[in-house]
Amino acid sequence: MIYNFSKRMFDIFFSISIMLVLFFPLVLIGLIVKISSKGPIFYKWKVAGKDGLYFTGLKFRTMVIDADIIKESLQSSNEMKGPFFKMDNDPRTTRVGKVLRKYSLDELPQFLSVLTGSMSVVGPRPPLQTEYVNFSDFQKTKLQVKPGITCLWQTEGRNQISDADEWIKKDLEYIKNRSFLMDMTIICKTILIVFKGTGK
Repeated sequence: MIYNFSKRMFDIFFSISIMLVLFFPLVLIGLIVKISSKGPIFYKWKVAGKDGLYFTGLKFRTMVIDADIIKESLQSSNEMKGPFFKMDNDPRTTRVGKVLRKYSLDELPQFLSVLTGSMSVVGPRPPLQTEYVNFSDFQKTKLQVKPGITCLWQTEGRNQISDADEWIKKDLEYIKNRSFLMDMTIICKTILIVFKGTGK
């Protein structure tokens, strides 16, 4: 399929370009993360990819080192209906982490996953493995394509959607209508959102 081939070629070119252009900022962010709080520079992001296959990606660490353990005690504060966890002013987030999330800078190491082929630049956001095990059959349909760093959900309702199924509907809308033009539109909108600093 021409679309799939052109999408893969773009993913490779775009990812290499981003990592070359932002090489020194990436190194600086890594140093700041390491110096500002106890723990590793990267967070090993264990998620489910296309067809539910597990893989581990990387993000800049934005939380305290025992964040996954603390998460269990915060379930009553979950603001997202369904298997996903969402909480404004999450106490696990570090001071530097809040800035990185605000401008989505913590996501940049995921371009390595794009290069290896586990992810695409544009596609449904992959669920954590711990979230995926609680997915309904309907929710699993979002994994019929390769997951992405950005998606339709992030450009159309990112912080307003609080129901997992509504999020999934956005992903299915993308899957049904995806095209190279749609991908470029989502990327352009994502860049504007990043500069606005509306991430959490």
